[in-house]
Amino acid sequence: MVDVSIVVPLYNEEDNVRLLHEAISNALTDFRPSYEVVLVDDGSRDATFIRAAEVAERDGRVRIVKFRGNYGQTAAMAAGIQNARGDIIVTMDGDLQNDPLDIPRMVELIDAGHDIVVGWRRKRQDGGLRVFVSKCANRIMARLMGVAVRDSGCSLKAFRSILIKQLPMYGEMHRFIPALSRLAGARLAQIEVRHHPRQFGVSKYGFSRIYKVMLDIVSIRILLSFVRRPMAWPRHMIVGITLLGLLSVAAAVWGGGLALPMLAIGVLWLSLALFLLGWAVIGQMLASLTGNVSGFASLGAKLSAQIKLGD
Repeated sequence: MVDVSIVVPLYNEEDNVRLLHEAISNALTDFRPSYEVVLVDDGSRDATFIRAAEVAERDGRVRIVKFRGNYGQTAAMAAGIQNARGDIIVTMDGDLQNDPLDIPRMVELIDAGHDIVVGWRRKRQDGGLRVFVSKCANRIMARLMGVAVRDSGCSLKAFRSILIKQLPMYGEMHRFIPALSRLAGARLAQIEVRHHPRQFGVSKYGFSRIYKVMLDIVSIRILLSFVRRPMAWPRHMIVGITLLGLLSVAAAVWGGGLALPMLAIGVLWLSLALFLLGWAVIGQMLASLTGNVSGFASLGAKLSAQIKLGD
């Protein structure tokens, strides 16, 4: 068993693998907790896996997870996290822009009682357009999610293993871990981290992900609202659809020749309203009876117990 696992997704980073390993080793030379490095090859088409295997052969603390195809950054992170053995899991990019020197500070904050530590690239070394889009996305996510995270896109984060291994990860969900962790009552900290210009290659996860991020924002927002108050979020929709149904029925009564079509439309609207109301009621009952939606309540209890034991 190791204390800290460092998970690094890699996709076509053959020029960076060896330098990344050296940077991590140099940064953690005097690192008291034991650590491992989990490199996840996300279906690279270059010599990334070969370089990673060479590093693992020289250093027994390095482990490799290899994908048969390219499944994306979130899938790679999820695979590395599930294969990590440490009590604390640190995620970072493999392009040398994140600095391993920030890892000890993040681990210290976890040991001090926080459940998740998020890096903030205050002096981000990327193109102006990329930085602008990222800032806009952070503002939108903070507004919709209710979590004021300065830099949701920063991959350099540290987590308690018990937290991160029980959170769902798909699409671009690694960006929303702070929002999801709120459901478990997790304690979050943010620190300014170093950010370096990319030395080799180009970004593999660029603007093509924007639409996926926006879809995930909508789905997570609905999840957060439904978990907190199952009856609250659809009430406006139910009221609106019910009014449409009643207006349609009224039009059928006094509509003359259009009576039958309007009556059919009214019945459809009222049936939809009744369906939504039943769905909301069932959700409220399940939430009240179990007190546990997707395991987040029990996860919060585990986190609380762990913090008390640590104190």
